[in-house]
Amino acid sequence: MFAQAWFLRSGSINLPVGEAHAKIIGSVEFRLPASTCGIFKEVHMYAVIKTGGKQYRVAAGEKIKVEQIAADVGQEIVFDQVLAVGNGTEIKVGTPLVSGATVTVKVLAHGRHDKVSIFKMRRRKHYQKRQGHRQNFTELQISSIAA
Repeated sequence: MFAQAWFLRSGSINLPVGEAHAKIIGSVEFRLPASTCGIFKEVHMYAVIKTGGKQYRVAAGEKIKVEQIAADVGQEIVFDQVLAVGNGTEIKVGTPLVSGATVTVKVLAHGRHDKVSIFKMRRRKHYQKRQGHRQNFTELQISSIAA
């Protein structure tokens, strides 16, 4: 469900929104009704890591599925390929990596994604080809981020 929001110019007539949180940015005021303010959570430290040829934005406590990693279930892994680290107010971007930054993760499980069906056909040529593929993954729990 989307939160209702009203954009008001400062100095205009205020709409009756009851107990609402407001933040003024320049000449625009952003108001949220009090009932919707609990759905937004505060962002703490996050990092952008590189693994399996892809980049992932992670925060402590999150679970992510990445390309399969050769590690046992329950094992702790340390990623040192950290591209960026942020804490909500400031961000440190590496060139290309942030020096000294690490992300510690715990392997939760190995598995396979849902099947992707491939169907190829040439019309009027009596050619049909069906194929399927399931990609392996490793599920990780982000333990900590050190910058």
